[in-house]
Amino acid sequence: QVRLVESGGGLVQAGGSLRLSCAASGSGSSFNTMGWYRQAPGKQREMVATVDSAGNTIYATSVKGRFTISRDNAKSAMYLQMNSLNPEDTAVYYCNAALFPWTYWGQGTQVTVSS
Repeated sequence: QVRLVESGGGLVQAGGSLRLSCAASGSGSSFNTMGWYRQAPGKQREMVATVDSAGNTIYATSVKGRFTISRDNAKSAMYLQMNSLNPEDTAVYYCNAALFPWTYWGQGTQVTVSS
């Protein structure tokens, strides 16, 4: 079974940057698709960015050009570089990893952007 642990969240001022990390353990490090999702206060969880095993990426319109997703299969890790943050990015960010037919979730890390 897979365990996913997020880290790197915190409090940052508008316009600042954060880098989130997701570490996988307890199983193999090969996944078809990995991604970041977030849930803001009072809102539904949404997809932020995904990256498949070939390196293809998909970004939510709201973060395109500001966020960059990457993965390091050798280290069984995934990252989200977040630049030009604004208060609308405030949310709990969750790591997701999928290898058909299984999907796994981390516990989430809080990102708060002050105005």
